[in-house]
Amino acid sequence: MIEAEARAAHEAVAALHDEGVARALARAAELVRERREAILRANADDVAAATSLDEGALDRLRLDDDRLEGIAKQLAQLAELPPLDRLEDAWTLDSGARVEVRRIPVGAVGANFEARPNVAVDVAGQLLKSLNAAVLRTGGAALRTVTVLVDEVLRPALAESGLPPAAVGLVRTPDRAGARALVSLPELLPLVILRGSGETTAALAREAAQHGVRTLAHAEGGGVLYLHRAADPARARELVEAGLDRLGVCNRLNLLLSDSVQLVPFEVFERLGIEVREPERLGHEWANDPYRIASVTVHVVGSPEEAAALANAETSGLAASIVTEDADAARAFLDAYRGTAAYWNATTRLTDGFKLTGSPETGINVDRVPGPRGPVTYRDLWLRQYRVVG
Repeated sequence: MIEAEARAAHEAVAALHDEGVARALARAAELVRERREAILRANADDVAAATSLDEGALDRLRLDDDRLEGIAKQLAQLAELPPLDRLEDAWTLDSGARVEVRRIPVGAVGANFEARPNVAVDVAGQLLKSLNAAVLRTGGAALRTVTVLVDEVLRPALAESGLPPAAVGLVRTPDRAGARALVSLPELLPLVILRGSGETTAALAREAAQHGVRTLAHAEGGGVLYLHRAADPARARELVEAGLDRLGVCNRLNLLLSDSVQLVPFEVFERLGIEVREPERLGHEWANDPYRIASVTVHVVGSPEEAAALANAETSGLAASIVTEDADAARAFLDAYRGTAAYWNATTRLTDGFKLTGSPETGINVDRVPGPRGPVTYRDLWLRQYRVVG
């Protein structure tokens, strides 16, 4: 069944073109609104059945009118964004041959992600915008909702726009074997986007490598906020609170570093019901475990350089921010931090494809190798090809 979906998506790639995809994304935005009741009904069934999920996971699963309208708006805005520029560079050799560096589609791309319905639309939209097809596999808790989004929104929008509906495929079983199958088809799905918990995603990445399938992984998160001694107290409180507006997201405040414990706005944590953790030693700090979801780790440091070094060594490298009115201190911190997004007097909650680039993301890649890094959007989902004309 999964191989059939992958094969159909693989064959659909040749029919995709920029104008048709733009029409399909715009129509999908309309269908989200037209079929709102069906989507919300399926989502309510998913939420009711998800008795084993913690509050953070339930928050990611749950849709309401506002979140659904957000999905529609993002699809409409994605439709209006300029298509990917296929020409990266060009020059002429001494022989007179003309060289062009072209961006070509990857093909059909798999995506395994958490029980978070909006991710299905984000990933499929980005892949279609870059003229790639998609085969989606969501966490079992969101399967009803994602099935409606695929069968009643994305596929009809493609068909009405003259494109093959099979360009968006779906793994229609909640079994984890579906995820393993997704990473075992290198000829049909040469690339798989992986999102989810660290160990599960790491195991899938290892299995993909054994099959010769490349992966773009978004496994861990956690934002770092460093309160420098020259921080404005009001700004510090504002940014601490902004980083905790949602607990079940990867770019939330997770590790708070400070030059002094007196700078820490403990009253904000108390008002929001956040547990303050002060471990004897840090250890790859990420609070998305069910028993730590409503917590923040607080640790005292001695300098911007030490704060950046801890953020580099003890977190995933997703994002870190310094709060200070001292430009030299900010520069020292930003220059030393090696993560995907570095901020000065801003919240790490901005680490999001739509907020930073105007386009939803497939995920946030924190790999320390060349290639797509940070929020991955349609602008990153291509292969380089050298085209030479003698």
